[in-house]
This record gives sequence, structure tokens and C-alpha cells, in this order.
Amino acid sequence: MTNRTVQATRRNKQRASARDRQASLIVAAASLFAAKGFSGTTTKEIAKAAGVSEALVFKYFPTKRTLYAAILAEKVTVNELLEAVETAAKTRDDHRVFTMIAGYRIRPDVDSTFLRLLLFSALEGHELSEMFFGKHHKVFYDHLAAYIRTRIEDGAFRPIDPLLAARAFIGMVVHHRLLHEIFGVPMHLSHEETVATYVDLFLAGLIRLPAGGKTTGRRSG
Repeated sequence: MTNRTVQATRRNKQRASARDRQASLIVAAASLFAAKGFSGTTTKEIAKAAGVSEALVFKYFPTKRTLYAAILAEKVTVNELLEAVETAAKTRDDHRVFTMIAGYRIRPDVDSTFLRLLLFSALEGHELSEMFFGKHHKVFYDHLAAYIRTRIEDGAFRPIDPLLAARAFIGMVVHHRLLHEIFGVPMHLSHEETVATYVDLFLAGLIRLPAGGKTTGRRSG
């Protein structure tokens, strides 16, 4: 093995080790922020939870803010979902659009850490709250409101305020998460049945009634 190859191998191992340390710090910090809030968590506690020195925390994340921003980047992965929603929107598949959004929020084995982080960021009112909201909630409001507006223009939905309708649907789903992830209320239906019920209830209120005055309901099969 040449000296150049040895040096390249060493650099790759160092980069991998650095990524592992950063990942462990993000996991430790996310858990503490979710339990104690941003203001109530110290870098010393983060270092202890991750099993490293406080100096190493500052090496990778100079401030708690940069660490919190890294958690957001790690946790917020909605681009693929939004692309799938846009595909369904182009075919005017109402049921699929709403099901994908609700199904993303209500899914098995979801990590409640993120929801707790969102609540703490809003209650504490620190500067990352707006970033948190913009990346994880407003993006859904905007996409869903745009779709609802399109379907109103198509004559498929009743003429209502699109943004309020989008907030109402996502608010219903978020309330469900609060009940089960924060307050520990047990679910009495499967995740799939829960999503289907919420979507059916909401679409029944949106869809414009045909001449006979009856909605068609969710497709069977």
C-alpha cells in the first residue's frame, strides 16, 4: 500500500469518526432539548449524555443554536413527501393528497422527540421557533392550501378559505398526535384506520355536493 493510499484511508476514517461524533451529539441534544427545553439544557449536560468533553461539543457546534439548527436539519425530511404530494395533486387525487399528509404525521413508531422540540421552541419563544415552524408546519399549510384553492377553482370543493381549511386539517392531525404522543392516550384504531377516518371526515366537509345532495364518500376497495 502506498503512502498516499494510507493517508487517504486515514482521512476517510477521521471524517467518518467526526460524522459519528456529530450524530451522537445531535441524538443526545435532541433528547435533552425535548425533555428540558432549549433554555433548560446546558452544553455540559449534552456532553455528558453523549459521553464526550464539553470542549468537543464546542468543536463541532460553537453554540447551542448551531446544534439546534443541526437537529432541525436532521429531523425535517419532508422533501420526498412533498414531491409525492405534488404528483398526486397533478392528477387531482384528493383522497391520496390528504392521506399522504395525514399518514406522514400519524404513523407507527413515530419519534415524539420532534413534537416536543416544536412545543418547547414555541413556548420558550427563542429565535429558532420561526425556523422550526417554517420548515415543519408552514410548508404543509402552504402546499395544502394551494391544492385546496385549485380544487375550489375546479368546482370540486366548496368555496371556502383555502388556508383556514388547510390549517383545520393539519390541526386535527396535530391534535391527534398531542393526545397520543404527549398525553399518552391509547389509540383504539390502527394508524391506517385512523388516517382513513380523518381524511373521510374532512373531505366530506370539503367536497361540493352533487345535484342530489349526497356525497360519494371514500372510494371502496
